[in-house]
Parts: sequence; structure tokens; C-alpha cells
Amino acid sequence: MSDQPSLRQAALDYHEFPKPGKLEIRATKPMANGRDLARAYSPGVAEACLEIKDDPANAQRFTARGNLVAVVSNGTAVLGLGNIGALASKPVMEGKAVLFKKFAGIDCFDIEVDESDPEKLADIVCALEPTFGAINLEDIKAPDCFTVERICRERMNIPVFHDDQHGTAIVVGAAAKNALHVAGKKFEDIKIVSTGGGAAGIACLNMLLKMGVKRENVWLCDIHGLVYEGREVDMNPAKTAFAQASDKRTLDDVIDGADLFLGLSGPGVLSQENVGKMAKRPIIFALANPNPEIMPDLAREVAPDAIIATGRSDFPNQVNNVLCFPFIFRGALDVGATTINDEMKLACIDGIAALARATTSAEAAAAYKSEQLTFGADYLIPKPFDPRLVGVVSSAVAKAAMATGVATKPIEDFEAYKERLDGSVFKSALLMRPVFEAARVTSRRIVFAEGEDERVLRAAQAMVEETTERPILIGRPEVIEARIERAGLNLKLGDHFDLVNPENDPRYRDYWGTYHELMCRQGVSPDIARAIMRTNTTAIGAVMVHRGEADSLICGTFGEFRWHLNYITQVLGRDSFHPVGALSMMILEDGPLFIADTQVHLHPEPEQIVEIATGAARHVRRFGVEPRIAFCSQSQFGNQGAGSGWRMREAIRMLDAQGHDFAYEGEMNVDTALDPDLRARQFPNNRMEGPANVLIFAHADAASGVRNILKMKGGGLEVGPILMGMGNRVHIVSPSITARGLLNMSAVAGTPVNLYE
Repeated sequence: MSDQPSLRQAALDYHEFPKPGKLEIRATKPMANGRDLARAYSPGVAEACLEIKDDPANAQRFTARGNLVAVVSNGTAVLGLGNIGALASKPVMEGKAVLFKKFAGIDCFDIEVDESDPEKLADIVCALEPTFGAINLEDIKAPDCFTVERICRERMNIPVFHDDQHGTAIVVGAAAKNALHVAGKKFEDIKIVSTGGGAAGIACLNMLLKMGVKRENVWLCDIHGLVYEGREVDMNPAKTAFAQASDKRTLDDVIDGADLFLGLSGPGVLSQENVGKMAKRPIIFALANPNPEIMPDLAREVAPDAIIATGRSDFPNQVNNVLCFPFIFRGALDVGATTINDEMKLACIDGIAALARATTSAEAAAAYKSEQLTFGADYLIPKPFDPRLVGVVSSAVAKAAMATGVATKPIEDFEAYKERLDGSVFKSALLMRPVFEAARVTSRRIVFAEGEDERVLRAAQAMVEETTERPILIGRPEVIEARIERAGLNLKLGDHFDLVNPENDPRYRDYWGTYHELMCRQGVSPDIARAIMRTNTTAIGAVMVHRGEADSLICGTFGEFRWHLNYITQVLGRDSFHPVGALSMMILEDGPLFIADTQVHLHPEPEQIVEIATGAARHVRRFGVEPRIAFCSQSQFGNQGAGSGWRMREAIRMLDAQGHDFAYEGEMNVDTALDPDLRARQFPNNRMEGPANVLIFAHADAASGVRNILKMKGGGLEVGPILMGMGNRVHIVSPSITARGLLNMSAVAGTPVNLYE
């Protein structure tokens, strides 16, 4: 209890600072001058108005309506707080709007309405239709919520979705589907006992009926006991539909033999004695918040094999509506659905359930490091921070809307649509697409030096699922197998990947012999060669590439870049191959920015700068980007004679003499490189149009510093470093790289050499 005051204050500070609330409005168009003003408002705005007047569907083209949702509440049933009123509910509704934006990129206004009459509230909501593409009803008490939703759905031609009902029902449906799979039971055979006759409870039961549960097998209880035929106390049509013809009256009377307990009521409703009466392998969904109907540890004392879900984040299987509402709205908005029907809800259930049964994403594993995310009794539904939800669930919903005829904007290319959805959460997806497509031309063998690293294992899993490459892992087999099992991955040695065991590999004699042959005149004795081939996985991987047993090596998930580079240069830096420079693509909010040389040359000479520039131009084009290279220096177009300026000027002179088909200019300051107007004032006759997208520095410290600032403070996502000059045979990543970053680098490494260098 000692932490409660600090937690309370932390929550209040979160809402108050640095600006009150959790939302703000940001313009999506520039407003920098009179021209912008004339287009955004009078007189230019009239053109958009007239287009919409002629065809209302044009509102999707010229306004934000097609991606705008209203969260509407009167605050009469706020979860865990009750009837606190419209104004007090605002922090909850703001929070809901933030979740829409975070998880599905949907813009959202929270609208708190001080109206308790359900029909008048429905009138207000219906009047909002011109503003919004969809309506999310929230925290309206039962049975009023049924009335509000019914009226709105009848009168409005946009999706209206009461999340307390249907969002909960969808996530419960997905959890129940997977729980029955684990328990080996079927919907049509199970007995359900439910507590809580409110909106969420009734909606969950109706959804379970649609999934195959028989109505006669559903026993609904509330604060007054069993809902039975003839009962008059606290009844409404929604409850009456589940009334049983029985003389039983209490939860204790009906719990015997129940396969599934569904609780949406209050704390302590389900006793250990009740659990003891349930069927074998009972499924207990104790969803009351913050305190469930029974605590999981108490339930397991009686039924150790119980499959349990709660509404809390500190226990496995949290039934959280955020798994549903952002993604069902995303799919509905994207096809211009006029409603959200049962088929779309069932598609949402299937998508959520299938994702839990798939291999866990690396991003979800990173967000929930202390939890076991392997499908089973303690992992029935995916985690909210699984970035695959938007692609899997939203596309399933969109397909269902099209199949049932409620889509006004059908999607023609679903593969492209899903790629766009994935691109909204995987910042690198769209830019990496041409690289992945080039990598599919042939199947290359990629060897990972640090094969025991979990990030490498997750990248290998993704390679198996998404590419034609076959990973080779260097590491101890027992360690790799244990970590595969712990991470819940579906990787099998021989079937999905090959292995090099440094401690015991039949090729050991060949490997150390090759290394000794390469290094014998550089002070490496046979004993040293043997030791290196037992302990140095980077050297082992390099020898494999040299011998033709792998096409490319990826290393560097731990250790210092130049340490790895030393062994790579020893083995692979021969003939025409030598390290030219390290190039990093930083994916920023307004597009990619490439930085070089971040690692290889501490103070590159003009000849080396030329190599860096020409190598960068080739690699940048592999991402479908036309290079505009700026040579960055403290000097500005010759205004300083000392320092890095002379090296940059000499490099430009050499490039001019060679003749190249890419744009470059310099030497200049970084702000001059990125701001074409500033550059025009400094040097009106400069030869580069637009902002530079490649920055080349004369000091590795400067390049690396800019790269790290963009990554840590600018929200930049790095693809790289890409080691230029080595024929795409090796890349040294940074220790901060993610599993997704390793997958991206495997695609870079997987591109055929003749297309790359």
C-alpha cells in the first residue's frame, strides 16, 4: 500500500504535465504564408465545399472525416467508477482517443454529453454524422446503451459501435475460442455460467451464441441471483432472452459442471467452493475490474488445471478492448463501411485468436520482457503492443465488410492494403519493400555470428516466414534450442535453419586451416588459428563466406564495430573488396535520411570520401530513393580554408572529374543541406534541388553523433549500418539493433551481389 500515493501522484502528473490532457490538434498542411492561408480558408476552401456539395462522398477526399471517429459518452457507467457524470469521464474518453491514434492511426475527438435521457442522447449523436466517419459509444449505462445504439444504428449511415458491449464481446470471443482449443472442448458442448447482466455481459453471451454455444446451456446470474422465467425484479428484454425455466435460484445452484465461468460483475462473486464444482479443466474468465470475481491463485488452489483470464494487466490473459476497437474501426473506415455487422465482429475474433496461435512478434516480446508469450493456457490472446494486430485484424474486418455488402469503397489489392497497414506500424516496411523484392530474386545463405541472441532467433523466425533466405546460426545447439523454446518460436534445426557449433563442428579442421592459411604471414600460428575458430564467431562466419559456405555474414549484436571489422577485413578484405564506409538509413517522420561514414574511416581522405559518396549513391537507389548528396562540414562553400573543408572540396573536384549521374553539392553546413531556401541564399547557383537526403561527413564522430541524435531524440528508426565496399558479403550491425532491424539487414544481405555492388 505504500506505493499507492506515489502511483496516484504519478498518474495525476502524467495528465497535467507538460500540457494538461492527453490530446492536441495538429495541422496536416503548411500554414506559413498568405498563399497557404488562401488555400486553407477563404477563398480556396470554397472549392472543396462545392465538391462535397455536388457529391457527399468527396468529403472522404477533401476532409479528415474518413479517418475521424467520435468517442461519445454521458459518463453514466465509467468502468470501475460508475455514474460519475460527463465531465468527470473526460480523462477516460481522451485516453480512448489516444489509443485509437496509437494503435491504428485513427484521429479521434472525445465528446462528453451531459444528457441522461437515452433517446435525447441518441438524437445528439445522430446529429454528429456530417462530422465523423464512425461513432464509438462508451460508458453508457445499461439498458440505456441498448436504446442509444439501436436508434443510432437505425438512423445513421456510418458505423456505430458500443465498445463496452461489442469490444468486450469480441475479445472474450477470441479468448474463449483459444481457451476451448487448449482445453479440448467445443462451443456446442459447453455449459456457461455468467454473472453480470449489464451491457458487456449480455453482449458477450450473444456473441458466444453466434459462435456455437446453445442458449439452453447458458445460465445468467446477476446481483439478484439466477435470471429465470417469470422473474420480475430488475429485468429487461436483453436479460429475459436468457431466462431459464428452472427452480434454481443462485450461482451456487447452477455452477455444478460448468465448463466456462464468465464474470463481468464484481469482486469475490466466485468462491473456491464454486470452482470446485466446475467441470474438469475449467475456463474462468473473471473480468471484473480492478478486483476480479476470484483471484487466479485462489482458483488454482482448487483447480490447478484451470484456464484463467482477467481484466488486469498483472495476470496472464488480460481481456482488453484495445485488442479490438482500433482495428475493427480501421478496417471499417478503410472500406467506407456503413455499419459494423456480426460478420465483421466474427472476422475480428478470428484474426485476434489466430494471431495468438502464431509465433509471438519480437516487438511484443520486447514490450513484455518478463512474460512467457507462447500460445497456451497463459497466452490465449495477443498483447496490445503486438504490431501485427493492425494488419491481421483490420484486413480481416475489411474483407468481411466487402463480403457482406456494407463497404462503399471496396479494396482491390488486399496484399497492398495489408502492406500499407503494416507500414503504419513498421516504419521501415515501405522503404524496405524494394530491397525485400530484390532479395527474392535468389535464395541466399545468411550466417549470423551471434546465433544465440534472442533477437537473432526472432529475425531467423521472420526470415523463414517472410523470405526465401535460409539462416545459418553460429552457436551452441543446446543454448539455441532452449532459447527457441523459451521464446515460443517455431524453428527446427535442419528444417528451418542450419547450425555451426563452435565447440564441436566437423568442419573445425577445415576452418582453422583456412584461417591459418590466410593469416600465417601476419603472425597467426596454428594454435592461434585453432583458438580463434573455437571462440570468435565473427571470424568463423567470415571464413564460411570466404569458403563459399555462406553468401553473407551479419554480426555485431554485441561488441565494438571496429573489433568485428578487423576480423572481417583479415578474411574478406581481399582482391577488389575493402571497407569503403558505413551507411545508415534513418527513417524519420518526413522520410528517409542517409548518414555516412559512421564507422569505418575516422578522418577519411578525399579519395575515401569519393568512395563513400559513390557507394552511398548505389545503396540509396536500392531503396527506391534518388540520391541528393550533401558533403557536410563546418566550412560553407569555401569560407574556411582549414579543417574538413579542403578534404570535401578536393573530393568534389575528383567527383566532377569522374562524372556521375547523381546529384551532389558542398561543402556546407547541415542546415544548409536540409533547407534548399537557405542554400539558395548562401549560394544561389548551387547545383542541387530540394533538401539533401544523404549527408556525408568528414569525421566519423560527426556522422555517428548525428545518427545517434536522430535515433534517440528525433524518433528515427535505423536501417543499418550497411557496410559498403564488401560486395554485400558482410554487414556489422550495432548492439542496439532490434529483431526487426536484423530482418531488414538480412534482406539487404539477401540481395544478389550483381544487383548491389
